[in-house]
Amino acid sequence: MLAVRAISAAPESPLDALHVGDVPDSEIEDAAPPGWVPVTLRAMALNQHDVWSLRGVGLAEEHLPMVLGCDGAGVTDDGREVIVHAVIISPDWTGPETQDPKRSLLSERHNGTLAERVWVPVQNLVPKPEPLSFEEAACLPTAWLTAFSMLGKAELRPGDTVLVQGAGGGVSTALVRLGSALGYRVWVTSRDEQRGARAVGLGADQAFESGARLPQRVDAVMESVGQATWAHSLRALRPGGTIVTCGATSGDAPSAELNRVFFQQLRILGSTMGSREELEAVAALVVDRGIHPVIDSVRPLGEARDAFDRLLGGDTFGKLVLTA
Repeated sequence: MLAVRAISAAPESPLDALHVGDVPDSEIEDAAPPGWVPVTLRAMALNQHDVWSLRGVGLAEEHLPMVLGCDGAGVTDDGREVIVHAVIISPDWTGPETQDPKRSLLSERHNGTLAERVWVPVQNLVPKPEPLSFEEAACLPTAWLTAFSMLGKAELRPGDTVLVQGAGGGVSTALVRLGSALGYRVWVTSRDEQRGARAVGLGADQAFESGARLPQRVDAVMESVGQATWAHSLRALRPGGTIVTCGATSGDAPSAELNRVFFQQLRILGSTMGSREELEAVAALVVDRGIHPVIDSVRPLGEARDAFDRLLGGDTFGKLVLTA
């Protein structure tokens, strides 16, 4: 089968670690734990997680070569159209998936979704709503699930103002789409005026230059940038407001500004991915509200290197999708 794999770790030049080519079906099937079931994939989406894997972050050398990919939608051998939930829990874990200290994602210890077929636990299969295309469904398991879970943790009410730091990435476009659909006033920041304008076109109320003074303080900030925006996020919050952080792409060691945190009684919450139930819920919400995930471009699986090159260029708006 055709597969996209990390074959080494290349911290400075991740494309050097990328291999796109045929792999014997048995090699991937035999690597799956007993009881896992196959899905013939129709569409997959890229994430920054895949780039980190190529750099050697979170992917141990003993697990190489590894099929990349956390996002996918396809068909089971008995004909069911499904979305693949990428969070893999420990066999004996019974609590929320994302709180399992031994959890992993597809493509960390087990082969991922950037292939013609993937093997997953049966409980990781979510029915694909019929109105969603496979390309749209493939956008949901990481970025859209993360955004949905972040908004839920913030405990917002319709009419509340949410600031999304950054415009154009998979999580930020999902936050804009979902936040506006749920009745929140969504503001975004961006270093690029055109990307900010495109975010307004998706449903954001206003776009501001990164770091700009805002017209008023907000109820919640959705934070994935980290060091470059952290101080602005803290200053943007009203007393008692909430930051939900899911990443730190610019660095993870900003000043905590603890005096501001305790004096303003701010809440700082971490969020990573989401549960299978949340993935079902966001898929249902997308269909119910007529939301279409933002897709930057679609390519066949064999052109994955071009898609990674675009992702590394940093000029994407929405998700990069591959099809098999």
